[in-house]
This record gives sequence, C-alpha cells and structure tokens, in this order.
Amino acid sequence: MAMIVLSPSLQSFPPAEAIRSSRLDSYLRLPSFQVSTSPSSLDDGFTFRKASEFRNADECGFADPKTAGVCDPSLVHVAITLDVQYLRGSIAAVHSILQHSLCPENIFLHFLVSEIDLETLVRSTFPQLKFKVYYFDPEIVRNLISSSVRQALEQPLNYARNYLADLLEPCVRRVIYLDSDLVAVDDISKLWSTNLGSRTIGAPEYCHANFTKYFTNSFWSDDRFSEAFRGRKPCYFNTGVMVIDLGKWRRLGFTKRIERWMEIQKSDRIYELGSLPPFLLVFAGRVAPIGHRWNQHGLGGDNVRGSCRDLHPGPVSLLHWSGSGKPWLRLDSKKPCPLDALWAPYDLYGHPH
Repeated sequence: MAMIVLSPSLQSFPPAEAIRSSRLDSYLRLPSFQVSTSPSSLDDGFTFRKASEFRNADECGFADPKTAGVCDPSLVHVAITLDVQYLRGSIAAVHSILQHSLCPENIFLHFLVSEIDLETLVRSTFPQLKFKVYYFDPEIVRNLISSSVRQALEQPLNYARNYLADLLEPCVRRVIYLDSDLVAVDDISKLWSTNLGSRTIGAPEYCHANFTKYFTNSFWSDDRFSEAFRGRKPCYFNTGVMVIDLGKWRRLGFTKRIERWMEIQKSDRIYELGSLPPFLLVFAGRVAPIGHRWNQHGLGGDNVRGSCRDLHPGPVSLLHWSGSGKPWLRLDSKKPCPLDALWAPYDLYGHPH
C-alpha cells in the first residue's frame, strides 16, 4: 500500500484496497509496486500543467466535519476512468468540470484505473481536488469481452462502469459516470440533481435512432433474446454520460444482469458494439430521461473514419467526442475538426507556452 501524507487543503484519499464486495475480493487486487513521486514518471514528455485553484462560492456552505471524506452528503460524486491512452482527455474533462462548477470543492472524483501510478499525476495537476483511486483488475471481464467493431471498445477498463456499485463505498448512493472524451460547459451539479424517480439510471435518450441496428439479425430472429424488450419502448442512450442510483443498483443486482448478457454474447453473438449493448438490454425503456444538452455526443465521428460532426440542435451543457476521432489527436496532427477548438481550452497537457 502506498501511504500518502497530505496537508489539510490537499484532499485525496487512499486507493481502494478494501473493496467491501466479497464477490469481487478475489479480483480487485492492488498491484504491489510503489507510487512514484515524479509527475512525469509515465514518460519524460508525459506531463500536465497544474490547474488553477478553484474555490467554492460563498453560497456553497461548509462540509460537516462529522461526515468528512467520501461519505460527506454535500458531495457531488463523479466517476471517470484513467488510462494512458485517454489520460489527456480525462484530465481535460476534470478541468472543465471544476472550471464551470459553482462549488468545485464539493466535487469528489472517483478514478477507475488499471495503472495505479496515475494517482500522483492527478494530485500534482489538481492539488485541491477531492478524489480517490480505485484499481479495477482487467481479469474481472477478460473472459466476458467479445470482439467489437473498434479495438478501443474492447479494452477492459470500458467495462469498469458495470462495477461501480461494488467499487465505490456503500455510503456513495449516487454517482455521475462520465467518459474520458468529453468536456462540461455547465455546472455539473445541475446534472447531479436529476430526478430519477423510480429508475436506476438517467441518461439522454435518442428515440429517433434506429434501435434495431445495435443488435444482430440472429438476436431479433430469436424470441429467447428479443423478448427481453417485450413490454418496453426501448430507445438508444449513450453510456458515456449517466446518473446512477447505486443503492438501487446494488439492491436489484444489475451487475449480474449485465454479466449474463455478456455471457450470452460469447456463445450467440447477439451484438457487435462493445460495452453498450448489455446496458441497452438491461435498461433501454427503463431510463429516466435527461435533456440532450447533457450529451452532445458523436463529435468524434463514426467508429471507423472519425469524420467531423456538427452539434445537435439546441442548448449545450456537455460536449462528447464519442466515435473514433479524439480532439487531442486531431489537434496534434494539425487536422482538427472545427468543434475541437471547444475542447482545447481545457487541455492541460505539456508545459506552459
């Protein structure tokens, strides 16, 4: 275990060795190597500038010292993955959230990682950030993942969102899950306050999309599978922006339900697109709708060419470069799409000019 001593203003929390789910204890193992003290330990050129300080507005109030830490009920919980390939995107996403928040000191980030030494880099970039790092062992899902239309969609960390209810502390009863290729341009607390009603998850739905294309012909022609949607009016939703009631998820065992569909996929090939279809099978038609402004998705183009896209009509609170084209890669190649300029101000990669 890496012990980290911080001054009171530098609030991070130790990695999640003591996961409380006995079902996952044998899988969730923290690697034995030490956390480096150098923010450039990943690579000599892999550094990020320190973000500006962000402080709460006067109306944000103060935390109750009796419930300090991750269980503080005043916190807004956000989960996001951290890996080397998408690290630049994740750092920009966090930067955007803090920059547009009225109460940035009330935001708690839950980072899901498979490379544990990323913690030091996060702390050096966001010294005041409340956060905790959770090690997600790829072996949990290694035998459940099927080939997809794009290799990036097959990475085990993409499936960590399925296990948030097991990874996060029981006192965390709600979380916003965000992909690494997006930026917020509005106060994330507005998304946090979404009324889920009787639903377990909330997300922007897109009922005009051709829902049948997310599953194979063999799925729709076999009543054993297609009857999963009987009595529902399923709509496509993007899993890169979700508000999740973790208490309800735990009670109803949704992780097991998602795993069951992944097992069926291994034997019957009922879909082609990574981690999305199991979520659609379990939740489509049972989602609390959230305004489209909170997921202006598809800005990375399709899953093959990554071509440029325009915004959907309407107001914008969050920009999402889902698809194969990522703004940092296009900007570095000097071939950006017009909307990539909206991502660039949140990029902290490299040394100051």
